[in-house]
Amino acid sequence: MKTHVSLAGHTTLRVGGPADKFVEVTTEEDLIAAVRDADAVREPVLLLSGGSNVVIGDDGFRGTVVKVATSGIRVDADACSGAMVHVAAGEDWDSVVQRAIAEEWSGLESMSGIPGLAGSTPVQNVGAYGHEVAETVASVRVWDRVDGRVRTIFAADCGFAYRNSRFKADPSRYVVLEVAFQLKLGDLSAPVGYAELARVLDVEPGSRAPMTEVREAVLGLRRSKGMVLDPADHDTWSAGSFFTNPMLDTPAEVPAGAPQWPQPDGRVKTSAAWLIEHAGVSKGFAIGNAAVSSKHTLALTNRGQATAKELLTLATHVRAQVQQSFNITLVNEPVLVNCSL
Repeated sequence: MKTHVSLAGHTTLRVGGPADKFVEVTTEEDLIAAVRDADAVREPVLLLSGGSNVVIGDDGFRGTVVKVATSGIRVDADACSGAMVHVAAGEDWDSVVQRAIAEEWSGLESMSGIPGLAGSTPVQNVGAYGHEVAETVASVRVWDRVDGRVRTIFAADCGFAYRNSRFKADPSRYVVLEVAFQLKLGDLSAPVGYAELARVLDVEPGSRAPMTEVREAVLGLRRSKGMVLDPADHDTWSAGSFFTNPMLDTPAEVPAGAPQWPQPDGRVKTSAAWLIEHAGVSKGFAIGNAAVSSKHTLALTNRGQATAKELLTLATHVRAQVQQSFNITLVNEPVLVNCSL
């Protein structure tokens, strides 16, 4: 246990004040114990994963920050049922994707290059280039802070939705311990449904491609948008996409010319990046040391010495411009800790 630890170095945005207490846990037992002990004395707890989807305020966190660093992967595979891959919450996500491709477990390749840890993926229902983890998650094993016990929650009960889940909806209740993924065997990807990725691969939308080629194409696209972490590139000092793509009730609400993707529930998803650009916020626009990425308008970046206040002032400006231009309210994707928009 350490005290007064700066949290900026534990996030991809590199902003955030100190934590009163900071403990890094490497075993499942220690993870449960750290949370249980803090809960017993009613001390606030912040579970910190890879730090890639969080904005921590300049005043830091008054309580205990538990840094998840657990490890371990167990695999059950056969030709009939495919591979059931059990991944500890603290495993690096992109390393999991790399291993899946090497072992010919299909289904995760389009999510190559996403920063963070495996345990966060079902919380946010992480997705990219036409796929999301809800398609492959079989179950999530958690510590239930309310019931005081370990539980296994199967996919049908995870409440998965676009960038959402029951774990995100009730963040103070569940501590993800392990995620089980059900993956098909083979060297071909899941169907390539994202038009931009299909063009790069030179395949028809809906067809499959070698997983190794899909990974390289995805990494190339992500790098072009500043979405692959690089300490030397301030465009990657971000929390990834800062706003989710808006879900609108009817096609009539989509601004003229904006992309639209019909959803199974009858709603329509449109592009937050398009809205931002057409609301007059250009790439590189800055407030203090915080700036819109020079590569992608959805990423808000730290140019080196930004504070959380500067970053949130920039986010507020972007959101206001879109609201004024299109009467659409953008919703932040990163979790805000001890700060707000």
